[in-house]
Amino acid sequence: MAALRHLTILGSTGSVGINTLDVVARHPERFRIAALAARSRVDVLFDQCVRFRPDVAVMLEARAAEQLDHRLRSAGVECSVRCGTHALEQAAALPHVDTVMAAIVGIAGLRPTLAAAKAGKKVLLANKESLVTAGPVLMDAVREGGATLLPIDSEHNAIFQALPRAHQQGLESVGVRRVLLTASGGPFRMTPLRQLEHVTPDEACAHPTWVMGRKISVDSATMMNKGLEVIEAHWLFGAGADQIEVLIHPESVIHSLVEYVDGSVIAQLGNPDMRTPIAFALGFPERIDAGVEYLDLSRIGALHFERPDMKRFPCLKLAFAALRAGGSAAAVLNAANEVAVESFLDGRLSFSRIPALIESVLERTAPSAPRSLEDVLAADSEARLQAGRWLADARTGTRSVRKTRSA
Repeated sequence: MAALRHLTILGSTGSVGINTLDVVARHPERFRIAALAARSRVDVLFDQCVRFRPDVAVMLEARAAEQLDHRLRSAGVECSVRCGTHALEQAAALPHVDTVMAAIVGIAGLRPTLAAAKAGKKVLLANKESLVTAGPVLMDAVREGGATLLPIDSEHNAIFQALPRAHQQGLESVGVRRVLLTASGGPFRMTPLRQLEHVTPDEACAHPTWVMGRKISVDSATMMNKGLEVIEAHWLFGAGADQIEVLIHPESVIHSLVEYVDGSVIAQLGNPDMRTPIAFALGFPERIDAGVEYLDLSRIGALHFERPDMKRFPCLKLAFAALRAGGSAAAVLNAANEVAVESFLDGRLSFSRIPALIESVLERTAPSAPRSLEDVLAADSEARLQAGRWLADARTGTRSVRKTRSA
């Protein structure tokens, strides 16, 4: 019987966290929840604490932590409730925890992910921003802490499965020519370009294949999500920009592919369900049941592929440019995108202007070579400042966009 593993789940109330708990619940003999962490969804975290009885529950917001603590005490559930970023780092590095699911969205997930890596944990990485913004810093922490890093994004998880274990010595050493990241194309793959100006947040969040949070759904619609994954693939697999290709595959059955120098292409297939990569990482190197419906290719019938149109998806082009630029460019790209997406969801920026804001911030921000977490956060802060200035300069145009959308 496999040894009992103790888990911390950072971002337990999001889609990845909820799916992780679903897999965990199927294997009570293998996993015990030691800590759960969330931003502010008290009701969801309360229910999770009642069911899984963690030792620690963390909320980023103090008021939410107070409400959770009161409800747990009233329900007679023994659980230490803490709040703030430092508490997240502590939960990620608990001595009796061996596995950490890093699923907090955005730059907020960087510090606890680094803490888990430095503490030598098995890190299940669902927070792509950690690698995008702080790739060299995080990879150094993984090496120095003796941590194991396993990707949870379905695309990177697929590539990991299709690569030989010796790929850490370099892709060329194992005969890899390139890696191909698949993308669904999002909800606007066929939408006339002139109509993108009037896209609403609800339309952008209506992903045709995956059920995700609103921020990542917008990223999928712009294909910035795929752009961030390109940068992430660079750090995970040591792939250069010219060794990474994006391929639109609307059915989302092939999750990614690895092409070898002899012409062989190895792909990982499965139904589009996040529980598959989560279960793979939780059980690694063993395979465990994920509760996922098995793939029936005869029912699907046909699979389609196409190259992404960079005029339709300029955010993808910007991501490749940031990867080639190196240094702090990826951190700037990520920060500007977070501001742009938040502004779009708040109705202050049109969908079609998201890439314009990001490109402007990349042009306005001087590149640097981050060597520490503080350097990364400084680049992030400067990019957000520049994004705010861009929005202020464009305020008159933003008003007209809001009037057009409401009309």
